[in-house]
This record gives sequence, structure tokens and C-alpha cells, in this order.
Amino acid sequence: MSPATLARGQTRDLLPLFAPEALRQSIPRAVGLIILGAGFYGFTVGLWRGLDMACYVALKTPLLLFFTLLITGLLNGMLGLLFGTGIGFRQSVLCQLLAFSLASLLLASLAPVTFFLALEAPPADSPEAASSHSFYLLIHTAIIGLGGFLAVVRLFGLIRALTPDFRAARLTLLSWLGSNAIVGAQLSYLMRPFFGSPSLEVEFLRKDMFNGTFYEAVWRALNRLLSEELTVVVLLATGALAALFLHSLLKHPTSKSNQQ
Repeated sequence: MSPATLARGQTRDLLPLFAPEALRQSIPRAVGLIILGAGFYGFTVGLWRGLDMACYVALKTPLLLFFTLLITGLLNGMLGLLFGTGIGFRQSVLCQLLAFSLASLLLASLAPVTFFLALEAPPADSPEAASSHSFYLLIHTAIIGLGGFLAVVRLFGLIRALTPDFRAARLTLLSWLGSNAIVGAQLSYLMRPFFGSPSLEVEFLRKDMFNGTFYEAVWRALNRLLSEELTVVVLLATGALAALFLHSLLKHPTSKSNQQ
């Protein structure tokens, strides 16, 4: 499995990866892509607070994806049995491993941009540090969320090939998107810091990791930059755009014979 094959996301190229003889090569390569791609991106995320934080986040970002994969793979395997989608535990984990590998490629492609973003951001001891941290948190949350969203959606053709009908494929896609977003978001909060609050020391994990939620942190960051009313508008608009995109993707089923 090459990065180009994964990026194209064509079903005819990805289905052979599920053959038992191909798993010995495809799984280590997918894991390697996550470690390198997500680690490279994570390094640029933590660089704002210095090299120590950059190294911490370079290590934690792939770990975050692997922990999310472990939880959501098992969860979506059970949902597959419940919904009758035909995708069991093994296929669920393998499909999401491919999706996370693709997301890591997308993040790595943006790492040069986020590297210079970290270099040009106001330092943590500047008067603008609090607002810069809020912007930094929101922009990286958007990048990671969009990367994960596009990676899963890109593999919709593969999902359709593994499920008995369009309804099952649609349920599978929605459950994967929802579980990855919820589990990944809260795990990232538990494994913080990733961005490094300017008022707190650099450390690998926070001692109060169970205090609060990811969603509270995003809400506070938005309120620091925008009014409360505008924050609500931004969140509603983001949700509406995602819903419209999914609606356009899922409303026109195509036969499996026409899939790539």
C-alpha cells in the first residue's frame, strides 16, 4: 500500500488490502504512515511552546489516533453487528486504520504551513498570548477535524463495497464519523496539553486531566475571540455545512458496479 494508493481512495485498489496475505504488509505500512504523518504534524503543533512541547505532541498525536482507533474500532464493530451492515470488528478496525492513515497524510501535507504558523505566532509571554492560544487551538481543531472528516468520507466507496446495501453503508459512515469525532475530541482533552496554555507550565499530561471537557475548551476559546452570539452562529453554520455536504454525498446511491 503506497501513500498515493491511499490518497486516491479507489475501491478497486483498497479491497485487495483486506486479503489475509496482504495484511502483513498493509497494516505495518498504515501504522507507519500514522506515526510519521501525525507525528510530524504534532511536532509543529507543539512548537509554539518550545522544543519540549513539540516533542511531547509529536509523540502524543499518533498515540491519540491509535487510542481512538482502538475504542471506535470495537464500538463500530458492535454497531455493525447491531445494524446488520456486514462490517465486523476486523473490517471495522482495518477500514478505520486506513482512514486514520489518510488523515495523517493530510495533516503531514499541512505541517509546513503549521510550522510557520507556530514560528510567527506571538510568544507565550506576550500580552497577546491568551488570544493567540485561543486562535491556535481553534485553527488546529478545525484542521484535525476536517482532515478526519475528509479521510472517512473519502473511503465511502470502500464502505459501500463491504456493506450489503446503501442504507447499511450510510449508517456505517455516519456512525464512524460520529464516534471518531466524539471519542477523538474527548481523548484529546484528556491527553492535553497539545497547544500549551501560556499561563501553564509545559508538561506531558495535565494533573487535572479529568476536569472539564473538550467542548467547554472550544466554547471558551471561541468566546475569547468572538461574542457569545457570534459563537453560536459559527457553530451552527459549521454544523449546517457538514450536514449539507453529507446530504449531497448520501442522497444519490450508486450501484456497486459503478464504484471505482
